[in-house]
Amino acid sequence: MSKSEKPGARGSVPEGGRGARAGAWGVLGAAWAWFAVPGQWSGRRTTGELAFAAVLALLSAGTEELLGGEGLRLAGVAVGSALLFLVRRRLPASVLVVTAGLAPFLPGMGLPLLVAGWSAGRYVVGVGRALAAFIVAFVLNVGGTVLDVLDSRQLLTVALMTTLYYLGAVLAPGLAHRYWGQRRTLLHALQERNAQLLRERSMVVWQARQRERQRIAQDMHDSLGHQLALIAVHTGALEVDRELGDRQREVVGVLRNASVTAMHELREVVGILRDGVEASGGETAGSARTGDETGRAARGIAGIEGLVESARAAGTEVGLRSAGEERPLAPAADHAVYRIVQEALTNAYKYAPGSPIGVELRYEPDTFVVEVVNARPTSGPAKDVVSGGQGLTGLAERARLVGGMCHAGPADGGGFRVAGMLPYGAAPVAEAAPLVDAADDFRQQTTRPLAGDGRPVEVGPADWTFTERELAMAVRGGRGRSTGGSIALGCGIAFAALVLLVVAGGFGLYFLMGSVKDGLITADQYEMIEVGMTEADVRDLLPSGDTIATAGIEGKGPAEPEGSECLTLMSYEFGADSEKEPVYRFCFKDGKLIEKKSYEIDAR
Repeated sequence: MSKSEKPGARGSVPEGGRGARAGAWGVLGAAWAWFAVPGQWSGRRTTGELAFAAVLALLSAGTEELLGGEGLRLAGVAVGSALLFLVRRRLPASVLVVTAGLAPFLPGMGLPLLVAGWSAGRYVVGVGRALAAFIVAFVLNVGGTVLDVLDSRQLLTVALMTTLYYLGAVLAPGLAHRYWGQRRTLLHALQERNAQLLRERSMVVWQARQRERQRIAQDMHDSLGHQLALIAVHTGALEVDRELGDRQREVVGVLRNASVTAMHELREVVGILRDGVEASGGETAGSARTGDETGRAARGIAGIEGLVESARAAGTEVGLRSAGEERPLAPAADHAVYRIVQEALTNAYKYAPGSPIGVELRYEPDTFVVEVVNARPTSGPAKDVVSGGQGLTGLAERARLVGGMCHAGPADGGGFRVAGMLPYGAAPVAEAAPLVDAADDFRQQTTRPLAGDGRPVEVGPADWTFTERELAMAVRGGRGRSTGGSIALGCGIAFAALVLLVVAGGFGLYFLMGSVKDGLITADQYEMIEVGMTEADVRDLLPSGDTIATAGIEGKGPAEPEGSECLTLMSYEFGADSEKEPVYRFCFKDGKLIEKKSYEIDAR
């Protein structure tokens, strides 16, 4: 074994020492986890708590020193104030009771008592426990104060003043904070409930939409599918009729292909309505084929050429022109282009039969433009025109849903023009409409985009507490009726607490100033009193001494005569030393004045 490995050698660490340090760190870690609950306290909040604890410790120690404390007593008040402040959220009732019990004997604990009352009103769970905590704290505070001046004749006065102070400085803030905490809890519950209602509404709307789409799909399949099948069968039989000429067979073939194509389109539309996806086996938007032997047409821009060829085969003069460098469109926008051209051609067939039609596709740098223009009609609309009146309106809505726009109206020269502008990329996500008016949502209504499962998308700092979020929303504004009512009620409670404090302070000041004269005499009054006078005559010439101003001065002077009862009064004059207070004492025994003394006591 080397020297460095020997037990007790320099550089070695005893196993017991390592274990003790590990145990100490474990205790500190457990205490910190108990103090700052993970997930509830942000770093900013923890720093603020520690800073406030340090400030409160300094203020408490300073107050104690001003009122006569010194040495270890100041350090004890500072440490105790800081510790009580830090654990007030975890042990609110205990902190209130302990602080109220210490305040009568340690004047520096007066400020921590205010903080303890404020915190206890919010964090003590249950009305019964809160009431018990405040009652016990009241008894200890008033009882300790009365006990400190037990030899004084002003016990009722001291008890009254202490009670008023407790009600105004401890109970009133506790009630105000309890109301504020309940309001915050209610707002949080309403916010959670509103988010749940938004999710439920999204689910109900989605289910209702699905049911309606399935109903429409079933109706279309049962009605249009049957009619289109009959048209295809009859035109197929007519096409092989030997009595028809070549031109007639060609026209009948076009009709049959159109009916078959319409059946395929109907099947795809029914599939989209029923399941939300296109029927399997469909061509992609970028397919180069414009059709096949089954009559299936390509969708999107690739299928526009097929639409034009079908129109030409029916005897309509249609021109097709493309400009710009070709670029792919999003699937929804690509399909919208196809539907715009299809509906514009159908509209021209109905209302301007025989008029030439121009179709133009332009790949602009920032958007795709499709334009369909027909010339002035040479005759009136086609006979037996069947129109639902929703075709062009549907085009505008279809274009809007993919982030574009569509316009339809008269063109120069008497014709008609349909033009659409569609984006190359995907359409922006639409924002969900709020469930209730923002003005009636306690400033908590979310208007953020919803994710796929209906949850609001999280934005902003993830470690914000509810208080910080509420404060941020209050700063941003919010003038709803409910907000105004809550603010008015909160301000009313705060105003009532302030009025109570002012009234209690004013009453206490008036009572104190009015009673001070009952404990003061002049030097002339002292000189006119002579030893040997009867107690009744002396008391008639002197004030009663029943004032809080003389509390605590008894027993600080020379020893009182044995078996006597003394009356201690203060002087109107100030002593030569600012730290000394002149005092006059009159002692009675067997109904006579046996001693009178004038001396000074420490005023600190």
